[in-house]
Amino acid sequence: MFFSERRNTTRWIIICASFLIISLILWNTYTFFQIFKNEERLKMNLWANAQKTLINADENSDVELPLQIFSNNTSIPIILTEKDSIISAINIDESIIKDKKGAISILNKLKRENEAIVIEYAPGKHQELYYGNSELLNKLKYYPVALLLIIFLFAGLVYNFYKSTKMATQNKLWAGMAKETAHQIGTPLSSLIGWVELLKTENIDESITSEIEKDIERLQTITDRFSKIGSTPVLENKDIVEETLNTYDYLQSRFSKQVNFSSQMPKTPIMVMINPILHSWTIENLVKNAIDAMKGKGNLTLKIEQDGNIVKINVSDTGIGIPKNQFKTIFEPGFTTKKRGWGLGLSLTKRIVEEYHSGKIKVLQSEVGKGTIIQLNYKVNAPS
Repeated sequence: MFFSERRNTTRWIIICASFLIISLILWNTYTFFQIFKNEERLKMNLWANAQKTLINADENSDVELPLQIFSNNTSIPIILTEKDSIISAINIDESIIKDKKGAISILNKLKRENEAIVIEYAPGKHQELYYGNSELLNKLKYYPVALLLIIFLFAGLVYNFYKSTKMATQNKLWAGMAKETAHQIGTPLSSLIGWVELLKTENIDESITSEIEKDIERLQTITDRFSKIGSTPVLENKDIVEETLNTYDYLQSRFSKQVNFSSQMPKTPIMVMINPILHSWTIENLVKNAIDAMKGKGNLTLKIEQDGNIVKINVSDTGIGIPKNQFKTIFEPGFTTKKRGWGLGLSLTKRIVEEYHSGKIKVLQSEVGKGTIIQLNYKVNAPS
């Protein structure tokens, strides 16, 4: 516990330090932007003075310095106006200035970027100098935005990495627990098999020992299921109708008569590449969830049909139903409506169907208070 608290403290220190560094970078960027903006303002004031000198110059005036100031401006866009008419434009495309609408648009843009500089070259006579930000200043202006986007992207990558690492660790833990459970069940199961053989020699009613053997076989199947978690299952070309019906019939004999089991099956086999043990687990999870949704009383229907190269398995119940906004949520790990549930059944079912069998599972239809239909889709194996 101390280690966990220390790790959380370290994490918060790193987060706070990161925010502090980001804030410093953004503040420095803003400061640099203001410094460069003031520098460009000073340049434009020099340009305005040079323009004033040039307007008032005669044949004896030295215009070398003003002309040099004009030639040094190669990056700042300028529009010079007098009495609302554009006199000249510098560092702006001529085609824009020749177009009346384009000229007005660029002039309004410059007005928004910086305050105009008034050049009073004679009493009562003046020109207005409008200038925009240089390309360098514009780049610096959008630098904080780009920096924030990079930071958010990096934070997203770190979060995804952390989440995937955590999920991988949890998956390994569950796989290890499942395999250990299978190992622990194996010892008493072997003993039970021995006891059944002993009961057979005692002239016990064969129907009793037969039912016990079925349950032992079921326990062996469950043990095999747990042992396969975390491993790549071997797929076999099986008749999915027969494999599904075997599990369905077994469950029907083990549940209350208050549940009305029914089925609609095709008469011909449908061959699909499946792992029989894991497919049986899938059907069992869906049936048990359906019975829980009906609170142990209602109608349960299993329907199998082939649609082209896809076989569809529908498990229908008359239970409490699922709200539409939970159609996908119910398959997430930890989601459960039971007080004592762990929320692993449907999550595990989804993994078996989609990851191991390359199939699909979805809530086909559901209405609160009336029932639910969950559908499995598998690709039919082409005949050899």
